[in-house]
Amino acid sequence: MAAFSYQALDSKGRLLRGVAEADTLRLARAALRESALTIIAIEALSQDAMQSGREGRWRRGSLSAAQLSLITRQLATLLAASLTLEQALNALIEQSENEKARQVLAGVRAEVLGGQTFAKALGRYAFVFPELYRALVTAGEASGELGSVMLRLADYTESRQALRQKVVLAFVYPVIVTLVALLVVGGLLIYVVPQVIGVFEQSHQTLPLLTRSLIWLSDSLQHSWGYLLLLAAACGVAIHFMLRQPRLRYQAHLRLLKLPVAGRLVRGINTARMASTMAILVGSGVPLMAALNAAAGVVNNLPMRQALDEAAKKVREGVSLSRALAASGYFPPLLIHLIASGEASGQLDEMLERAAAQQEQEVGNHTAILTALLEPLLILTMGVVVLLIVLAILMPIIDMNQMVR
Repeated sequence: MAAFSYQALDSKGRLLRGVAEADTLRLARAALRESALTIIAIEALSQDAMQSGREGRWRRGSLSAAQLSLITRQLATLLAASLTLEQALNALIEQSENEKARQVLAGVRAEVLGGQTFAKALGRYAFVFPELYRALVTAGEASGELGSVMLRLADYTESRQALRQKVVLAFVYPVIVTLVALLVVGGLLIYVVPQVIGVFEQSHQTLPLLTRSLIWLSDSLQHSWGYLLLLAAACGVAIHFMLRQPRLRYQAHLRLLKLPVAGRLVRGINTARMASTMAILVGSGVPLMAALNAAAGVVNNLPMRQALDEAAKKVREGVSLSRALAASGYFPPLLIHLIASGEASGQLDEMLERAAAQQEQEVGNHTAILTALLEPLLILTMGVVVLLIVLAILMPIIDMNQMVR
C-alpha cells in the first residue's frame, strides 16, 4: 500500500488537502471520486515517485531538525504508553499541524501497513530520517525494545537541537551589532561627512591630518562602495566554490582547528556530537564498528572525521577504541580517559554519555565567554570609530574659533 498527497474540491467548492492510501495511483483517484471530490492534483509520497523527478522539491521542503525532534519525542511517548506503532502514527498524523510532516508520516504508515518494518519504512524517506536514526530504529526492532530506543533517540535529537540553538543564538547579537555598526559608519562616511566637510573646504584653511584622512576615506567610499560590495560578493562566491573542493576544504578545517579560540569550540562541538551518537548507538546494542561509522557521519570537521575513519580501521585490527582515538590528537584527553574507563568496566555507553555531557557543558561555557568578550569589544570598536569621525569634524571648527579670537 502506498500514500498519495492530493488537492481536491468538495461539493461546495472548498479546497481540501490530504493524504490517501491505496495500492496504486488509479485506485487512489477512484477512491477520491467516490467521495464526491474533484481532484486538482495528486502525487505519490514514496521514494520511488521522488526518484522520477520530484526529489529535489521534496528535499527543499524537508522537515527541519526541530520538527524531527518533536515528532521523535511524540512517537516515543505514544509507544511508551503501550500504543501500537500503527496507532502512534495515526495519532501523530491527526495531531500534526505541519502539512509536510503529515505527508511523510502518512507515507511511513502506508509502508508499515504494507508489511514493511518501521526501519525500512523510514528508509523510504532517507532525506528526512538520517542513517543514524534508522540504525537505532533497526536495533530497537531487533531487540524488541523499540519504545525505549525511541525515548533515547528523542533525548538525543533534543540535545543536539539544544546544542545547535545554543551556539547559533550566542552569536546572533554580535552579528547584529557588527552589521548595525557597519551601516552606521558607512552612512556617516558616505552621506553625513561630505556635507559637513564641504564647509571646511570653502574656508581654504589648512585642515588637520585626521580631517584630511577622513575626507580621503569618505571620497573613496562615495566613488567605490558599489565596487566594494561586488568585490565582497565575488569573494564570498569564490570561497564557497573553493570550500567545495575536498582538498581545500580539508586544509581550511585543519587551520580552523589550530586557531586558539575557534578551534577549541569546533573541537568541542564535534566531540560532543560524536560521543552522544556513539553512546546511544552502543547503548542500543549496535556493534562498535557500525557505531563508529555512524559517528563519523555526524562530525562536520574533515580532519576529525578522517581521524574517526582511521580509528575504526585500528579497532578492526584489535586496537582499543581509546588508543585508536588518542593517536590522532584531535580529541580531548578527558574523552580518551572516559572511554578507556568504559572499556575496562564494560560501561562504554555510560562513559560516552558523560563525555558528551561534559563536552556540551564546555562548549556552552566557551560560547558564553567568547560572546561576553565580543560584545563589549564590538561596542568599544564602534565607539572609537565614531569618536575619530567626530574629532575629525570638530578639530577644524576649534581651529576656526581660535583664528577668530
